[in-house]
Amino acid sequence: MTIYDLKIPPVALGTWAWGDSGEAGDGYFGSQMTQAGLQEVADKAHAAGFTLWDTAMVYGMGRSELVLGEVLKRFTRSDYQLSTKFTPQAAGTTDDPMADMLQQSLIRLGTDYIDLYWIHNPADVARWTPHLIPLLKSGKVKHVGVSNHNLSDIKLANKILGEAGYRVEAVQNHYSLLYRSPEDTGILDYCRNQGIPFFAYMVLEQGVLSGRYSPENPLPEGSNRAETYNGMLPQLKALTDKLASIGQKQGAAAPDVATAWAIAKGTTPIIGITKPSYIDGLVRAITMTLSSGEIAELEAFADAANVNTRGWWEKEV
Repeated sequence: MTIYDLKIPPVALGTWAWGDSGEAGDGYFGSQMTQAGLQEVADKAHAAGFTLWDTAMVYGMGRSELVLGEVLKRFTRSDYQLSTKFTPQAAGTTDDPMADMLQQSLIRLGTDYIDLYWIHNPADVARWTPHLIPLLKSGKVKHVGVSNHNLSDIKLANKILGEAGYRVEAVQNHYSLLYRSPEDTGILDYCRNQGIPFFAYMVLEQGVLSGRYSPENPLPEGSNRAETYNGMLPQLKALTDKLASIGQKQGAAAPDVATAWAIAKGTTPIIGITKPSYIDGLVRAITMTLSSGEIAELEAFADAANVNTRGWWEKEV
């Protein structure tokens, strides 16, 4: 089964932070957002041609999907693509927990189909992968992918789907200058060889590679990401300075360069967007060319930082 109508964009739009509880600013990211602000983000994204939105039921336990559904109401459904996820760890105890979770997602997103439906984490690949098949047959799900799966998980999922005439049509894993595990484990090579699009999330490491944060200006206190990253900020300064200096030469900023790096590696970065100005950065990133020398330099600085940014939800590989 080939991907005819799954349009793979140069960059996808991430809404993990939209699960934070709005104006109070509490949650994983400590992001302060309003409905009006996010509406402006969506308008600007669509005007710039960015139309694939990535969310998940577990982002704010439904809040991200709900907000996204509201914000996208003003657009024609065929003008954007929705990507959301089944999370085995949050599955209910009904006869068909995946179909039930999908149904809830459809209601929150205000749609009757999902363009790209993922199994979020590989709790039990042999158990959960077959549940995707009836959803594909029903038309409620147009394409399927796996996220946070290691290479053997991906191959097993592909085999199970293949027996029913389908296939893994996309892989979504953590991949950034600071976390290059998909290269080391052969996942990127496998995806290339099989013609499977690879979606890279946390390309900016939750904002740490944006150059906006430093030991003097740390991430929002009390947020999960502050706990994870604030202690690393001194080691990351040389890398973020390098990102900024490469960007300067092309009239761009540090996060644009980190995004352009992920594109240059043959992946589709999923970039979390909470402000309209971030869209300008994505426009710069997709038009930027990095030389092989610049890519090597960035990777050398990243290696020298010697930090481990593996998420708590990711298996050791």
